[in-house]
Amino acid sequence: MGVRFLNMLSAWQWALAAAVPVLIVLLYFLKLRRRPVEVPSTYLWFRMLEDLHVNALWQRLKSNLLLYLQLAAVFLIMLALLRPGIQSERPVGDRFILLIDNSAGMQAADVEASRLAEAKRQARAFIDSLDDDAVAMVVSFSDVARVEQPFTDNRRRLRAAVDGIEPTYRRTSIDEALRVAAGLANPGRSATDVTDFMVAEPLPATIVIFSDGKFDPPEDFRLGNLTPVFRVIGTETPVNIGITAFAVEPALDEPGTYEVLTRVRNFGNQDANVELELHLDGELIDAARTDVPAGKQAGVTFRATAESGVLEVRANTGDQYSVDDVAYAVIRPPRRVRVLLFTPGNEPLVTALSTPAIRRYVDLEVEFPQVLQDADAYAALQPDNADLVIYDRCTPPTMPQTNTWFWGALPPDGRWQADTRVDLPQVIDVDSRHPASSGLQLDDVLIVAATPLKPPPGGVVLVDGDHGPLIATAPRDAFEDCVVAFPLFEDTPEGTQPVTNWWLRPSFPVFVHAAVEYFGRASHRSGSQMWRTGDPVVLPLPPGVESVEVMLPDGTRRKAEVRHGSTLRFEETDLPGVYTVFSPGDDAELSRFAVNAIDEAESDIAVRKSLDIGYETVEGRSGVETRRREFWKWLLVACLIVLGVEWIVYGRRVSPV
Repeated sequence: MGVRFLNMLSAWQWALAAAVPVLIVLLYFLKLRRRPVEVPSTYLWFRMLEDLHVNALWQRLKSNLLLYLQLAAVFLIMLALLRPGIQSERPVGDRFILLIDNSAGMQAADVEASRLAEAKRQARAFIDSLDDDAVAMVVSFSDVARVEQPFTDNRRRLRAAVDGIEPTYRRTSIDEALRVAAGLANPGRSATDVTDFMVAEPLPATIVIFSDGKFDPPEDFRLGNLTPVFRVIGTETPVNIGITAFAVEPALDEPGTYEVLTRVRNFGNQDANVELELHLDGELIDAARTDVPAGKQAGVTFRATAESGVLEVRANTGDQYSVDDVAYAVIRPPRRVRVLLFTPGNEPLVTALSTPAIRRYVDLEVEFPQVLQDADAYAALQPDNADLVIYDRCTPPTMPQTNTWFWGALPPDGRWQADTRVDLPQVIDVDSRHPASSGLQLDDVLIVAATPLKPPPGGVVLVDGDHGPLIATAPRDAFEDCVVAFPLFEDTPEGTQPVTNWWLRPSFPVFVHAAVEYFGRASHRSGSQMWRTGDPVVLPLPPGVESVEVMLPDGTRRKAEVRHGSTLRFEETDLPGVYTVFSPGDDAELSRFAVNAIDEAESDIAVRKSLDIGYETVEGRSGVETRRREFWKWLLVACLIVLGVEWIVYGRRVSPV
C-alpha cells in the first residue's frame, strides 16, 4: 500500500501549469510605473519612497504572506491534477456472498494444484482483506448449491468453510446458487421454490463468483440488490483430450459379443495421438491408438466377448484434466422388456414396435382400450409389472406404477394440461441431448392438428412447436411419463383419418426404438446400465425386495429403500465408477450399474472471460482485486481554504487605516 498518482495532463499542459507560479513570483518583482503627484506633506513623500523601494526591479524578494498563500493554492491545484491516492486490497462493501465453483471442470490442473485449489486460495485472501465490520457467507455450487457458512464476521469460520469445500464430479450450473444469493438480498422471492432462502430484511450484497465460467447463463434472473464480481480461475489455453461419448451395444453378428463405441475430442490447439485401452474386470483385453486433430474428434470401436462384467475404457492423454479419461459400463445377461400397448387400432405403431431390432429384447402385448373399463381384466394384465405401458388415444383409471407413454391423450392424474387444439403446428426445435430424441429429424413431418402440452414441474420438452410443446416427458415418483400432443390417427364421421404423416417417415421407427429403449429401461443393453454423475438412478430389482444396500465406488455403503413395484431410485451418484446393489440380509449381489463423469461441456475447460447474469455482462477479473482511495477532492477543498485566507489578508492590507 502506498500513495500513487494518475497523470491527468500532457507534457505541454504541465508546462503551462508550471509557468503559473513563476508568473506569480515575477509579479512581485515588477516595478510599478507611477504618475507624478503633488502632495501637501513630506510624510506622504516618505510613504511613496518606501513603496518605490519595494517595487524596484530585481530587488531581493522579501517575505510576503500573500505570495506564499498564492503559491500554496497553485501547488494544491497542481497536486490535485496528479490525482494522488492509495491502492488498497480491501474490497468495497460490507456484505459479501462468496460463490465457489466445485464442479468437475474445477479439477483441471492448468493452474497450481487445481482450479478449485486456486479458487479456495483466492477466496481465503479475499476473506482476509475484508473490513472489520464486513460480513460474508460461503456457498459452493456445481449443479446444486450448498451453503457452507451463513453470514458471519468471524474470519476463522469463513476460512474453515472454504477449506472444507471438496471437489465434485457434477456438472456446472449457477442457477441454484444465484437463487440462494437473491433470496438473501432481494425482497419478494417465491415461497413456492424450495431452493429460495428468505430473510426478514433483505439487504444489498456483493456476490463474488470464483469459477472458470463454464456454465449457461441463468434464465429469467434479475440481480436486484446484488452486485456481481467474477474472479476468473484458470487459463485461456488449457490442454485437454477427453472421452466425450461412450456406449456399449450388442454385436448383431455374434451373440455374447459387445461393440464398445468410444469418441474422443481434442479441446486443445495442437494435434495429438491418443492411446485407448479396453479393460474387462480390471484386465487389459485390447488397445488402440488414434490421431485426434486440434479442435476435432475421433472414434474408436472395440469388441468384447463376455456374458457379464465391468468394461472400462482408459485414455492415456497426460493432459490437464483427468476426469474424462476413463469411462465404465456394466454388461449383464440380457433381460426381456415387457411392453403393454392399449390401442383401438394403430398398425404403424404396432409395426414400429415389432421390428427385428426391438423384438430381440421386447415382449409386446397389445390390448383394446375396452379392457381399461373392466377393473378385473385390467388388473389381470398386471400393468405395474410391465416395463412400459403405452396408451394410444385412451387413458387408464389410475396411473400404473411404471413408465408410461401417451399418444393423443393426457395422464389421468391431473398433473398434465393441454392448450386448445391448433391446426398445422410447426416443429421448431428438437432436444438432441435427450436419449429418446437424440438425432431426431422432423423437417419433413406434417401435423394436421395438435393440443400443445403444459408439462408438470420438472418436465422436459423433447419436441417443441410454434404453439407449444408437442412431445414432452416428466418424472412421477420413481417413474417417467411421456406424452405426445397428437395421435397418429383420429376417428371422424368419415372414418379413421391420419393426423400426421410422421408414420410414413424414417424418423418414426427410429424414435419409437429410442423411446422404448429409454422409457422401457431396456437393460439388455449395457449402455442402459450407465448414468451420469449427479443423475438419479432408476433400477428394476427382483420382486419382493423391500430394501437394499448400495456400495459406492469408494467402498462405502448406503441404505436405500425399494418402492413402487421393486424399483430402486438412488440419488447419491456423486462419484464415477461402478455401484453394486446388495441384499441387506444375505449380502447377495442383486445388480450393478455404472456412473460416468462424461460431459462435453465440462471437458471443454477453456475459461470464459465474462458472464451474462441478469441481463448484465460481468467482466472477469484475475488476481487480487484492489480499490483506490483518492484525495484530489480534499486537495481542492484545501485550495479553497487557502484562497479564502489569501483574500482576507489582502482585504485587510488594502482597506483604509
